Amino acid sequence: MIELIKSLRIVPVVAISDATKAADLASALVAGGLPIAEITLRTPASLEALKIAASNKDLLVGVGSLRTGEDLKKAIDVGARFAVSAGFSPTVAVEAEKQGIPYFPGVSTPTEMLQAINAGIATLKFFPAETLGGVAALKAMSAPFPGISFMPTGGISAANAKEYLLLPSVVAVGGSWMVAQKLIDAGDFETIISLTKEAVEVCAP
Repeated sequence: MIELIKSLRIVPVVAISDATKAADLASALVAGGLPIAEITLRTPASLEALKIAASNKDLLVGVGSLRTGEDLKKAIDVGARFAVSAGFSPTVAVEAEKQGIPYFPGVSTPTEMLQAINAGIATLKFFPAETLGGVAALKAMSAPFPGISFMPTGGISAANAKEYLLLPSVVAVGGSWMVAQKLIDAGDFETIISLTKEAVEVCAP
């Protein structure tokens, strides 16, 4: 799975408040050439939306904004195939290992990076990337951890994604600009397809 993420180079981060929009969103991402999505647990509709999106066999769906191992179990039950959190959670790490799925925890300091690495995790989410100092900060903080990969997320856009992807330690970026919640709410999936295609081009090697 990490190889697929490396090849795609970008993971759309989705907040969805109306589960009935999930099928069209999934189709839009696939049509735009980006068959992956992180559905965040930020709304009451998130799990149902994840289930619907995961029913699209062309889309690899993960769960984001995890807090507990129990959250992860619920998400796996409805189709999540990878796990992401805003910070490092030992309980989520244990559950992810038990369930046999990749877990990409959020880290913002070298201490958190070391904690996640010591838990056996080799790919970390640098979050919130731009607020923490962007490319320069990630370059400096990742230097003591050769062999560890990063997926910076937070403030990433079409304008700066390439800068992150030029860092050898970065395997992909996370971003929501092509799947903005207002576009999903409005059912503007043509714009989502267009922005997704643009994102794929921007992030191409």
